[in-house]
Amino acid sequence: MQNQIFELQYALDTFYFLMCGALVMWMAAGFTMLEAGLVRSKNTVEILTKNIALFATACTMYMICGYAIMYDGNLFLSGIAGTEALVADALATSAENGFDGDAVYSAASDFFFQVVFVATCMSIVSGAVAERMKLWSFLLFAVVMTGVIYPLEGSWTWGGKAVFGLFSLGDLGFSDFAGSGIVHMAGAAAALSGVLLLGARKGKYGPNGEIRAIPGANLPLAALGTLILWMGWFGFNGGSVLKLGDIASANAVAVVFLNTNAAAAGGAIGALIIARIIFGKADLTMLLNGALAGLVAITAEPSTPSALQATLFGMVAGVIVVLSILVLDKIKIDDPVGAISVHGVAGLFGLLIVPLTNPAATLLGQIAGAATIFTWVFISSLTVWSIIKFVIGLRISEEEEYQGADIAECGMEAYPEFIR
Repeated sequence: MQNQIFELQYALDTFYFLMCGALVMWMAAGFTMLEAGLVRSKNTVEILTKNIALFATACTMYMICGYAIMYDGNLFLSGIAGTEALVADALATSAENGFDGDAVYSAASDFFFQVVFVATCMSIVSGAVAERMKLWSFLLFAVVMTGVIYPLEGSWTWGGKAVFGLFSLGDLGFSDFAGSGIVHMAGAAAALSGVLLLGARKGKYGPNGEIRAIPGANLPLAALGTLILWMGWFGFNGGSVLKLGDIASANAVAVVFLNTNAAAAGGAIGALIIARIIFGKADLTMLLNGALAGLVAITAEPSTPSALQATLFGMVAGVIVVLSILVLDKIKIDDPVGAISVHGVAGLFGLLIVPLTNPAATLLGQIAGAATIFTWVFISSLTVWSIIKFVIGLRISEEEEYQGADIAECGMEAYPEFIR
């Protein structure tokens, strides 16, 4: 009987992991559509190419070395060898001692769930550097980011290793349930370092410091991308429960889904209201970023707040992200899609509010974790970007930027029948 229970839970937890991973993979479509909608039509093909190529790069690099760095499990050399032995050992233990109800799932499903998180982190960088970065420079950075930079900071957090052998974030009380800092703030830190080296798009800022709006070409596409991300986030946070095959875990999954949705709704409402106060209009782009900010903020701890708390956390994140976008524009940090504000500022906010509902986390631990993640990713990314800039350059030429990255980088247009 114990073996039958084990086999059933193993199958259920593995299937749940895979389905949540598929939802997170679908977020790649959301990022692609969101970014394609918020850039000018002359840069659409390059955005589409970049997002699909970065996903493929992330999957390959994490298989080759990223997973080994983060969790000491080298799938490139061993495949999923040992999985059958692992299951056999677990079955024997279950028969001898009784199954204890711990999460049990295929090693391959664990890798699949982890690798789509890596791709999500890299997708954040894509939008921030849009419309002026060379495609191949971006993809070279993606190799290092997904193969080394992200896995190292992941090893200090989810991997449980000491930071450069010096101290343990877990011992300090650091907690990040599904990656507000580990995934989202890390992606924003890498994006910020790249944007600082790239500079702003031509015409974004006037000679006297005035800010010139550069509207996206397809707001319906951006709205679709946001809704796809909203849906995919249920896999992002829900899958991080790691199991489903018992009553307690099923209830935890339901709470995580509920709070994830509540925070997104709160973020959208908060951003819509503050945009109306500041601009006098209902700004769609701020509404979209507000929903995403709520999702990013709740990702650090979606299992312990009440639904009302999650809504309020999301609402505050929605307000913060609008103010952050305006501040970054004031200091001439050009982020076409608001990725640094959504994933960086809201990600930091999400980390800092964890102790409000999770007593196992400490404010000191959250600050230490945030500082460690940001410092490592920002400095290492800045170094890699600088090397790439020196060797092959980061930015397309002014003439290519005027013509559009589609022609310069991909040799085709997304809407060839239209005349720009």
